[in-house]
Amino acid sequence: MKLLYLQNGPRRRSVSALEDRFAAAGFDVDVRWAYQGEFPEDLGAYGACFVSGSPHGAYETIPWIEREHDLLRDLATRGVPMLGICFGSQILGSALCGRDQVFRRSSCEVGYLHLDVTDAARRDPVACDLGSSVEMFVWHNDEVRASHPDMTILAHSPDCPNHVWKHKRHPAWGIQGHPEVNAAQARDWFDLSRARLESDGADVDALKRRAVDADEAKTMLANFMSHARAGRLAAA
Repeated sequence: MKLLYLQNGPRRRSVSALEDRFAAAGFDVDVRWAYQGEFPEDLGAYGACFVSGSPHGAYETIPWIEREHDLLRDLATRGVPMLGICFGSQILGSALCGRDQVFRRSSCEVGYLHLDVTDAARRDPVACDLGSSVEMFVWHNDEVRASHPDMTILAHSPDCPNHVWKHKRHPAWGIQGHPEVNAAQARDWFDLSRARLESDGADVDALKRRAVDADEAKTMLANFMSHARAGRLAAA
């Protein structure tokens, strides 16, 4: 199965090397550096799509962000399963539920958090292996509203009512946090992003000591990969 990997960051390869994990799971991965305006002309070959994070906001009127909105809506009408992380979650929410769904928070939510998992997650093919709470690293100044009627909320925190969500009519999932990074990758990322993290109020050295692999959170990635390859998400 061919997977479209939309890389929305300033580097072609992510710290997590998640594109390699998709390939190891059996996908033919087509990485497009959307941040630099790289997009496919024909979407007919793709059976799944992953949407990465970005330092930008989904509400920005930048040409590549505008084009990505259109592309995601096109994939949704084709029934292509999609998973977005951080900015990926936000632009999926914006594309499928309206540009007013993403907003700038008054403060940054950053750190390793235990998120509360909803009852709906137990019936969801992607989030079903989470317990009553799940730990992962989160870092966001933007947020997807939790009140849209087409969204099912799967996990939340006291300060953010929409951390993991599923669209009710399309096979699209959004994860605000970062289950894709393991402890070693997280420490490297924290060092690379020290200035930005500190400006957002984080203690970088404390984060590095606290870093965990977040294996339970990673079940969402594994489930998306296995179910998408098997064709079980199109009608989810």
